[in-house]
Amino acid sequence: MSSQDVLKNASTLASYNVLLQVMFRVLTFLLNAFTLRFVSKELIGVVNVRLTLLYSTLVFLSREAFRRACLSGVSGTNHSWRQVINLLWLTLPLGVLWAALLACVWLWLLEVPDPHAVPYYSPAVVLFALSGVQELLAEPLWVLAQAHMFVRLKVVAESLAMIAKCSVTVVLVVFAREWGLYIFSAAHLVYTGFLVLCYAVYFIRFLGSKEAAKESFPLCRVGDLLPCRADGEPLVDWTLARLTWSFFKQSFLKQILTEGERYVMTFLNVLSFGDQGVYDIINNLGSMVARFIFLPIEESFYIFFAKVLERGRDVKSQKQEDVAIAAEVLECLLKLVLVIGLIITVFGYAYSHLALDIYGGSLLSSGAGPNLLRCYSCYVLLLAVNGVTECFVFAAMSQGEVDKYNLVMLALSVSFLFLSYMLTWWAGAVGFIMANCLNMGLRIMHSLFYIHHYFKSSQWKPLRGLLPSPLLLLALGVSAVVTALSEGLFCCDSGWLLRMVHISVGAACLLIVFVAVLLTETRLVHFVRTQLLPKYTKKRT
Repeated sequence: MSSQDVLKNASTLASYNVLLQVMFRVLTFLLNAFTLRFVSKELIGVVNVRLTLLYSTLVFLSREAFRRACLSGVSGTNHSWRQVINLLWLTLPLGVLWAALLACVWLWLLEVPDPHAVPYYSPAVVLFALSGVQELLAEPLWVLAQAHMFVRLKVVAESLAMIAKCSVTVVLVVFAREWGLYIFSAAHLVYTGFLVLCYAVYFIRFLGSKEAAKESFPLCRVGDLLPCRADGEPLVDWTLARLTWSFFKQSFLKQILTEGERYVMTFLNVLSFGDQGVYDIINNLGSMVARFIFLPIEESFYIFFAKVLERGRDVKSQKQEDVAIAAEVLECLLKLVLVIGLIITVFGYAYSHLALDIYGGSLLSSGAGPNLLRCYSCYVLLLAVNGVTECFVFAAMSQGEVDKYNLVMLALSVSFLFLSYMLTWWAGAVGFIMANCLNMGLRIMHSLFYIHHYFKSSQWKPLRGLLPSPLLLLALGVSAVVTALSEGLFCCDSGWLLRMVHISVGAACLLIVFVAVLLTETRLVHFVRTQLLPKYTKKRT
């Protein structure tokens, strides 16, 4: 597969992932708004922070390293899918081990919620851990689908699973509210069960079909999906296994950085369960754009960079055509996420209070809620840039460089936990955002230094993508001032007529910013139109 074909497939995957994440975030957004009116904020805090942390920790530590290593390892030609499948099945026993360990910690070492306010905590811990193990059954199939760009499979599987989860939650919240945490545990089991079922049904029908033969799919029958030894080769590729171990050490640290505030809330009890619930709702609202735009781009273009670039080799020793494409894509991606991040930062400041008031009423818009969302708007900018820079760095690093970076991640993890505790003690929930911003800034600096050094001896300068045009900066600056004045004059306690005026002012400013982008960022506009927007035309022969 040529570099242009890989770019086309990665761009299509990113587009479908964005649409998928939009649907997920919208459904979660509506589900939270619905459940807020039926269950207590303490119950939401335990589910969205305590139990979700258990599930995310289990699946992340069990599969993330295998995903990164196997998707990188199969990008070359000297690999055996038999060995890759065998390696991927190790996620299941590893998941069982993590489930037992984490369940013991969650049941016996952490503070147990009041059983009257939050009933059935202990069974919920076991069921959430079981749902994580259940999801790992589909891991070899997920990697196969990602490596061969089966983008529609992921969209259909996760869409059906999310719809089933929301349906179960709504029905049980309305008709069996007294079940407490059983409601959310059952919904999560349904979600992971649907995921596994969809992937299994697809591959059972696909393997051995004419379509599989036409695409020269490396596996021929359903039995090839199960672990077994091939004649004349080891059970697993030990080079890939060592790379997995390197990524595993890194994934442990990355999980602490990604979910650091939840670990601090869970293990250090800096906020009550009710405050945790409010913080998590605002956190989900603030990170909505980051998750449904930036994360799919990061995941999809990590695959692109891993396939186009040769890991651990400098620019001069690789195909110059591939390096040129990678540099151009990196520059455009940096410009894209920077522009989106700046827009969110500027308009998030003036519209945080209104958004929270519409979504959750005075429960969210009073107190520290608006300031928390404003701070998160600034954090989204750093989150956007870091996602793209790290996806390139992780795809280009050698195994030795990955091991060295683990030490950097260790230092960042320790400093983040310390900063989170100290800043939360000083500034409340806003301290979590401040600690995240500081650590994200350090990670960006490390990635920028690596990228600069990587392309230093070449003609390509992809970091120019972090330099927006002067006209765009002027438009953003004017918009920030105008929308802030509009909020002070029209929002948010003088009725819906003045609120609509405030919204109209923001829409006009946003239109001006879009015009500035179209006039000055022509390369970015061309990249988005040709690579990121879904293509519905026929494939060129």
